[in-house]
Amino acid sequence: MADAATAGFTYDGWDERALALELALPRVVALATTGSTLDVAHALAADGAPAGTLVLADRQTAGRGRAGKQWSSPPGSGIWLTLIERPRDPAALEVLSLRLGLRAAAVLDRHAGGAVSLKWPNDLYVGDRKLAGVLTEARWRESRVEWVALGVGINVVPPRDVPTAVGLEPGTRRVELLAELVPALRSAAFASGALGAAELAAYDARDAARGRRCVSPAVGVVEGISAAGELRVRGDDGRVVLARGGSLIFDEEAGS
Repeated sequence: MADAATAGFTYDGWDERALALELALPRVVALATTGSTLDVAHALAADGAPAGTLVLADRQTAGRGRAGKQWSSPPGSGIWLTLIERPRDPAALEVLSLRLGLRAAAVLDRHAGGAVSLKWPNDLYVGDRKLAGVLTEARWRESRVEWVALGVGINVVPPRDVPTAVGLEPGTRRVELLAELVPALRSAAFASGALGAAELAAYDARDAARGRRCVSPAVGVVEGISAAGELRVRGDDGRVVLARGGSLIFDEEAGS
């Protein structure tokens, strides 16, 4: 599946066949422009695309994040991808975005010019500026997951219209970064069960929210996450609320 306008398109000089070989994937679809790589991936998966099929776009016109937010995806400025996987453990889907963020952060540390932190549930930061985001969408048939689309957006160069964004170090080559990132994402997709002790410790070391006061998805002070991926917020009454969904909004962000 590809737009007619992208016939002959190469991604930083790499055609789809060369990218698939370089990244050890069964198939890569590289598009100059598309609405959202997530939508393309879902269509491919519905047609039987195998696990490990990767959709890349140089530009997205309707890239999306959580809760319907739009992700700025100008041409040549970032890595806009969706990876199709067909995981075996549906229970692990509850923590998949967190696992993807952890694996991606470890890779991006080497290219970001600073330590990458995580903001629950799916944002990656350097300092107080957003570097990347993760969005997962599953498709089910009755009680069985058929596939999961793993969407990742990374600012290589920060978009000019987003002052709160940050990019990677100058000279970062997208295909070289993908060669490190794709295996990390695939390993996260095939992990089983809840977050383990090592993963919780790794998350805690990168947690951008611990100790900060928030107003959503609950009011109180953030105390990390649970093994099930829930945000732990201690309210003013001393009780801990475990939040499974919603957006994390800090006190200072409220009303901005």
